[in-house]
Amino acid sequence: MEKAEKLSGDKLKEVKEILANTAVAELEEGEDLVDLAYTKVEFGYIYLREGKYESLFKVITGKKIVFFAAQRGSLMRLQDAFTEGQFQDMIEQMKAFHGDWI
Repeated sequence: MEKAEKLSGDKLKEVKEILANTAVAELEEGEDLVDLAYTKVEFGYIYLREGKYESLFKVITGKKIVFFAAQRGSLMRLQDAFTEGQFQDMIEQMKAFHGDWI
């Protein structure tokens, strides 16, 4: 398995925008997003592995918090049962494994 690569600068900003915009567009199709003005995206980690972006992040809307994971080139909405505690635990596990740069 190839080691995770750190993203920085403009590339990191670009990838965050792509992932966030894709997630928000998915939410706009459903009933989880009331108003884009009250929407915030927070990334837990993001890196590049084997040419694909890996990330865990959350979209905070006016109605709820929705968690997403990017793995192996796919963006997945996590089940509503996924919690803030699990989000934080996963971030800590990834930092322990890859270092605090994630």
